[in-house]
Amino acid sequence: MSKYLMGIDNGGTSSKAAIYDLKGREVAQCTTYTNMLTPYEYWTERDMDELKRVNFEAIRGAVEKSRINPKDVIGVSVTGHGNGLYLIGRDGSYVRNGIISTDNRAHRIVEKWLSDENYENIVRPRTYATIWSSQPPALLKWLDMNEPEVYDKVEYVFMITDLVRYWLTGKAGFEVSNASGTSLFNQDTENYDEAVFKYFGIEKWLKKMPPLVGSSEKAGEITEEASKKTGLVRGTPVAGGLIDITASALSTGLVKHNQLSIVTGTWSINQYIDNKITVVKDLFMTSDYPLAGEHLLTEASPTSGSNLTWFIDTFLKAHSKLLKIVDDESSVYDYCSRLVESVKPWESKLIFYPFIFGSNAGVANSSAGFIGATKETSLAEFVAAIYEGVCFAHKSHVEKLMNINEHILDAPIRIAGGITNSETWLQMFANVFQRTLELVNVKENGALGTSMAAGVMAGVFPDFHAAAENMVNISKVIKPDPTMAGVYKQKYELYKKSVISQADVWANIENTVLLKPKAKELVCN
Repeated sequence: MSKYLMGIDNGGTSSKAAIYDLKGREVAQCTTYTNMLTPYEYWTERDMDELKRVNFEAIRGAVEKSRINPKDVIGVSVTGHGNGLYLIGRDGSYVRNGIISTDNRAHRIVEKWLSDENYENIVRPRTYATIWSSQPPALLKWLDMNEPEVYDKVEYVFMITDLVRYWLTGKAGFEVSNASGTSLFNQDTENYDEAVFKYFGIEKWLKKMPPLVGSSEKAGEITEEASKKTGLVRGTPVAGGLIDITASALSTGLVKHNQLSIVTGTWSINQYIDNKITVVKDLFMTSDYPLAGEHLLTEASPTSGSNLTWFIDTFLKAHSKLLKIVDDESSVYDYCSRLVESVKPWESKLIFYPFIFGSNAGVANSSAGFIGATKETSLAEFVAAIYEGVCFAHKSHVEKLMNINEHILDAPIRIAGGITNSETWLQMFANVFQRTLELVNVKENGALGTSMAAGVMAGVFPDFHAAAENMVNISKVIKPDPTMAGVYKQKYELYKKSVISQADVWANIENTVLLKPKAKELVCN
């Protein structure tokens, strides 16, 4: 009798459930969506009732599509975006809307903390992290200042992983890899840090933090209510789960030192594991990894393949339909790859900054754009510049990681995510990095990675090493073309220099207030 594992992954607007066999093959997958609520500038929220409903719908959809006996699902695990804030009141009541990890309402609070030298002395040496505005400390402080009545209504502070697991099991917990990414967790003591809570001025919230649970620890079982709404069998064990970046790393088989994992998609995720960590001031995140004594070092930003999606949605879809260039929306991406193949790297100096959804440039207020266009610049060159700009943004992250560990490129790069659907883009990645790529055969990185936690919990794998060995499959190896090394080295250096030179331009754009025309005054005789 076959056995299966389920992984559930919640992003900013989508909820996905996928079922895998013990070899990592996807049996069925279902995606549902929630609306992003933006009632005020910098706010990104979601309705909790809607979020619960679409999660249960995604799970039921995957179960029904799979046509397997739900009794054969031997373990469930959850992942989702790190940080944000999801508050639950007594008896599971909703205190307010959930806050997504893209929320920026607390940015002024964070700016004040980061300008304080005590932050460097108290917080960073304990958390090995840099606070940002969508993390719980900033959001809890903001609530104290703006919605103080919320505190007395709250029973538990959750991340989205913990919230969905709570809905499935009725038991509260705070998963360790999620906790380690919140700037509230001491990565030396492996526990909440009271001194950090006090520094942030939110020490009273320590009483609202659930008990910590391990990634592969059994954190509960499917309840009767959850069973009726999802199709899963009551009593099915549920693991603690994972933060999404950790789940993505596991989905690429990242279990060895000096091995680099790249996940492409909305975010550029670049990471490796190490059993030794130090304070690195500008590192995106250092978090717990579910291998004994290991930590995940991550450089990430929303500068990856979603830039192409933006370009297609904005400029190409209507154009392609009008000219009947493509038959359906999915083939627009194939059309883009064909355009890129028609341009030799040395034929165009056009540069694209892939900062439509955010930047990793290290330059304040940096934004997206093309530079170097002329009247002869073709559509193919614009698309090629996007492909290259995304590769360069990934490379700049990897260079920061190499400043910590110069050996992370000694082994082939494990790569997964949306970009891997384009052989053209994959080859460009290999050529830009001048390293061999190992393509991981996975569609839903988060769901596959967190399903491994369910497998370890259920005892079918003794640890995550065994889970990765059995469930991660390399579908293709891409070798770099050494003749392309010189031209891409030149173009990457040009990209880096142009980013720095744009600093004053971006600052001027940000600080310029455009005047509206004055209304024409009426003349009355």
